[in-house]
Amino acid sequence: MDMLEAKREISSSKPDYTSEIISIIRSSASPSAKRERLDDYHENDIAEVLPFLNVAERKKIYRILDTAMVSNILEYTDYEDAAVYLEEMDLKKAAQIIECMESDSAIKILGELDREKKRNLFECMDETVKKELAVISSYDDDEIGSKMTTNYILIRENVTVGQAMKELTRQAAENDNISTIFVENKDAVFYGAVNLKALIIARQDTDFKSLVMTSYPYVYGHETIDDCIEELKDYSEDLIPVLDNHNHIQGVITSQSIIQVVDDVMGEDYAKLAGLTAEEDLKEPLMQSMKKRLPWLFVLLGLGILVSSVVGVFEQVVSQLTLIICFQSLILDMAGNAGTQSLAVTIRVLMDENLTGQQKMQLVVKEIKIGLSNGALLGAVSFAALGLYIHFAKGKTLLAAFAISGCIGSSLLLAMLISSAVGTIVPIFFKKIHVDPAAASGPLITTITDLVAVVTYYGLSGLLLLNIFHLAG
Repeated sequence: MDMLEAKREISSSKPDYTSEIISIIRSSASPSAKRERLDDYHENDIAEVLPFLNVAERKKIYRILDTAMVSNILEYTDYEDAAVYLEEMDLKKAAQIIECMESDSAIKILGELDREKKRNLFECMDETVKKELAVISSYDDDEIGSKMTTNYILIRENVTVGQAMKELTRQAAENDNISTIFVENKDAVFYGAVNLKALIIARQDTDFKSLVMTSYPYVYGHETIDDCIEELKDYSEDLIPVLDNHNHIQGVITSQSIIQVVDDVMGEDYAKLAGLTAEEDLKEPLMQSMKKRLPWLFVLLGLGILVSSVVGVFEQVVSQLTLIICFQSLILDMAGNAGTQSLAVTIRVLMDENLTGQQKMQLVVKEIKIGLSNGALLGAVSFAALGLYIHFAKGKTLLAAFAISGCIGSSLLLAMLISSAVGTIVPIFFKKIHVDPAAASGPLITTITDLVAVVTYYGLSGLLLLNIFHLAG
């Protein structure tokens, strides 16, 4: 059996959870029997089934399953869908489900509800939960505090190991993020963290403060996500505390939230590289998608007109050497590819906020060297291959053929060299003037490199082929 057949067999043998769950929900079994059977499935599997059910069937699930499980199920759905499902529940049930959610998810879902519904839900919530949600809501969407949750364990430093274990047990009843226990001093200032395993295996007479990692990483709630994303990625901790400006712990960023934040940032950068002002999704209205694409398209239209105008400047060269038009796209494409590659590398490197000026200069030099080396190699290949092609296919003499291919190879070398430099220097310049370097998008760099390639190619053609080799015609 080959690998493909093995994969097909595994795929075909995978249980059809969707059909199974729908069958359970639509069965005539008692509520308790249905609940026992649904408990065997992961919340994500049940979440994927919700769109296939009608409102009555979904309401049946809300009644059958306990609040915690329904809350977990909704956290696996899109925020917009979760808001729709909350609208289907009675107010008290919906409030209880919001209370069970991670704070950051609860904020996002509440943001999808209309103002009156949100106000009614808040009135039904516990005062402690309302305060926690209010703290997270105080942060802007681009601040890391908006991604935190208040689900964590916090203990004072001046306790014994036994007292710490009792406090952990007490708080664990309401908070399930217990892999790391955070510690504050008598002034409620963040002091450090203790690993759960270290606390469990510690002897009763062990000094609790000796277990505390005082060099544990942390971030401030009002830091922008872009500013602290590298710091978050550098640590493999399950939880990272979020502090206010007085160094009091406000919440924690979970590893799941870190992954989501990194994914969102990369998605935004990818959108900008494609010349979009923001990410799009399948459900987005036509006009909204157009608005995201049009700004850069207008800029690129202007640059495109400039490129076309430059080609017009070399009208005499084109009219006397019509053959060179055949190879224009080769120069433009390779220059664009070289520029885009350098752009991608540079943006990735610039994510490191601690990059020094010397390191940036080293990056520029390296990319120029790569552009020069690749351009020289590809230029040499083009010189040989296109020279033979022009001689045999176009009937030119060997001297004329290799003069033209030599011009193409030289243009390719120069265009790739300059494009590599542009693809590196432009995002570094944007970063210097405090503009997102991802805004130096692929389409923008490609258009600039087109301009460079056109000037290089037709300029060299006019100089070498017309003025030196006199190959007009």
